[in-house]
Amino acid sequence: MRHGLNRLAIGAMLPGLVPLVLLAGCAVGPDYKPRANAELKVPRAFVASDPSEADAEPLDLAQWWREFDDPVLTGLVDRAFTANLDIASAAARLAQARATLRGTQGQLLPTVDASGSVNRSVGNQSSAFIDPTTGQTVSRGGDTTIYRGSATVAWEADVFGRIRRSVEAARADAQAQAANLAFAQAGVASEVGLNYVNARLAQIRLRIARDNLAAQDDTLQIVGWRRQAGLVSSLDFEQARQLRSQTAASLPGIENDYLTAVNRIAVLLGEAPGAITPLIDPPASLPLAPGVGAPIPAMVVQRRPDIRQAERTLAAQVARIGVQTAQLYPALRLSGSFSGSATSVGNVIDDGVGQLLAGITAPIFQGGQIRAAIRGQRASADAALASYRSTVLVALEEVENALKGREAAERSVRDVSIGAEAAANALIYAQDQYRAGLIDFQALLDAQRTRLSSQDSEAQARAARATATIQLYKALGGGWESAPTPAAGPYEGGTNSKTRP
Repeated sequence: MRHGLNRLAIGAMLPGLVPLVLLAGCAVGPDYKPRANAELKVPRAFVASDPSEADAEPLDLAQWWREFDDPVLTGLVDRAFTANLDIASAAARLAQARATLRGTQGQLLPTVDASGSVNRSVGNQSSAFIDPTTGQTVSRGGDTTIYRGSATVAWEADVFGRIRRSVEAARADAQAQAANLAFAQAGVASEVGLNYVNARLAQIRLRIARDNLAAQDDTLQIVGWRRQAGLVSSLDFEQARQLRSQTAASLPGIENDYLTAVNRIAVLLGEAPGAITPLIDPPASLPLAPGVGAPIPAMVVQRRPDIRQAERTLAAQVARIGVQTAQLYPALRLSGSFSGSATSVGNVIDDGVGQLLAGITAPIFQGGQIRAAIRGQRASADAALASYRSTVLVALEEVENALKGREAAERSVRDVSIGAEAAANALIYAQDQYRAGLIDFQALLDAQRTRLSSQDSEAQARAARATATIQLYKALGGGWESAPTPAAGPYEGGTNSKTRP
């Protein structure tokens, strides 16, 4: 067996390579350390939280929409998880980040390329030729087959951690994209819930307006008869007509609100506008908002995906400081090659020639480019830290506002319900007194107008309570834990993925 490997040359290089290889355990640049809650200014308790609920167990926010006990809402959210295009886009970005991570991890391993060929000559005369690979004279007679093979190997010893820091950054990027997917899932769930409440509210407001319009039509007809009989003046008739037209004018706007909400739900489900209208068209009551306990702020930091995404983005930027810093230090690269040819496959390796080379490259003069890149990357890490801290504070702000908003909505529902009941009773009394001639027609119209306004306000107050509850669930970061894993896209591989010419 012939070997072209120069053992003496390799032995001479080893003393200089050993110190560099021993340094391979270190990685330059700062190590990332998570920030404490005190540094992020996370308080011990929410200002707007109810002290009586401080010890209450937090709700299971993973499937908060089921707490509303509305099968239609539950079905819509479940469909959105599997069909929403924003979620599909976020899932594709996650798959891309994971592929980048795998590619970066591959830089830690040697690369090997191999090639081979077979050359067959057909002839009746004997001949001889010199093999350009080995330099030997090869004789052949008649049919001759020559097998050739070659291989190259390359590997970079990650002495100062440039590749390891790159893997660290790529892993943090992938984790940030996973958090971004969870954030998209939580956002879609809340958007479906909010628009569903708006759609049901519009249905109820339409029913209230149409019921009042029918009553006002009856009143207008009665006043018209009384005017013809000379019992009332034309002023009463015109006032009744004006109230009736005002109520009728409100219908198109409410109908538009309904269609806007339903069409938005359709798009959230990956459907064309109008595709799910038949599902929601049957009238139904507003979903009943459940009670909500007050969890501690630490849960918000742990649960909210956008906070996790900001934290992982910061970790990636810190790791890239090490990537840039490693450019200041030498790089050790090893490479090897092998080639051979023979008249049989088994002899290709025996008759082959191989060599191993080691090279060290180090920056001498770069015009300050490397240190400028390091300073730029440190600035990027500072910006990521500021964004992370801002995300935490905004999250706490949203929870505080959502807690206060739901508390206000609860009080509003109680007060408005009392007002709606009083307005309905007042209208009954006004109708009786008007028939008895004890009040004028203007008082009756005012009672009708007040009743319509009170019914509409009561419906909006109940919808505001449901909306405030959904916003609180969203602020707490609920709605993504139970979301199914998105299916792979058509270009991520599989039997149905084809490349067109």
